Amino acid sequence: MHPSKKSAEELGKEVIIQPTRSSGPGGQHRNKVSTAIRATHEPTGIQAMATERRSQLENKLEALYRLRIKLALLYRSPLEDADFMPPGAYEPSWEWMERLRGDKIRVNPTHEDFPGLLAEVLDRLALEKDDLGRTAIAFRISNSQLIKFLALEPAALYALNERRRARGQRSLK
Repeated sequence: MHPSKKSAEELGKEVIIQPTRSSGPGGQHRNKVSTAIRATHEPTGIQAMATERRSQLENKLEALYRLRIKLALLYRSPLEDADFMPPGAYEPSWEWMERLRGDKIRVNPTHEDFPGLLAEVLDRLALEKDDLGRTAIAFRISNSQLIKFLALEPAALYALNERRRARGQRSLK
């Protein structure tokens, strides 16, 4: 299972939370109390940080969400035999299918399931060597819906466009 799809309890076993002080708005409270949070996923070394809130708990929740997004962007799941099926035979996760309305995907990028859905799509894109058509078929959506989904996390669309440019292909909007 991709780490971004793990429950808070499961992921918590793999993450080191480090409270720290930070500069910026918040006045004396921020200078005296370690409200900033750095979350490190031990198996991969991927880190995320949150400093903008005065509450350590709020920063922890934000750092963990950012960590899930970074894991989705930077970590690819190991391939299994079932992954090599043709796009039309691929079975997306129930979380994906639950949000499918016809050939459109409905998901809020701030929802706790979004990082896992993003990881699932990026894993399939990697398997398909960035072939949008094959990936869209696998997820039962159109190419434009796939691009709109990736655009919900600008770093995902940017990375895809960089890979396309390196191959001499045009950028996606």
